[in-house]
Amino acid sequence: MSTRLYPIYQKGGPQLRVFLPNFWLKLVRPPHEQPPNVVVFSCSMEMTTFDIRNYLEKIYNIKTVDIRTRIHMTKTRKDPGKGYVVKDDDIKYAYVTLPKGESFEFPDLFPKKDDKEEGDDQKALKAAKQGYQEFLDKNKDRPNMPGWFTV
Repeated sequence: MSTRLYPIYQKGGPQLRVFLPNFWLKLVRPPHEQPPNVVVFSCSMEMTTFDIRNYLEKIYNIKTVDIRTRIHMTKTRKDPGKGYVVKDDDIKYAYVTLPKGESFEFPDLFPKKDDKEEGDDQKALKAAKQGYQEFLDKNKDRPNMPGWFTV
């Protein structure tokens, strides 16, 4: 089932052949609001619902109740340079329903920091802004004079 190209066998050389499946799953944020026990994956076009169920159960030990798939048809557009008609690859989405009582939430990768805790970069930025404001205040009464020309 694999369509990857492997190095040609050379007599006496090491065997560099590793056969990997072409199946993959990528967790994506759903475009519309979903119940907390529904997780959306982008998957390879060749995967069926049975393949997705086996993939999640055997590799990640995730029990599934229901799996529904849909194929998102991408846009067809005209290439601005050559004038060819170009179509991006279609995307297959799998909506996996987890058992009752289980839920999935995306982790907060960039939590908001309190304003009280300022880092060194924030202090340096504040000092630079204050120095620039002092420079502007010192030269505001001297129109049409370059900033480097000071006494």
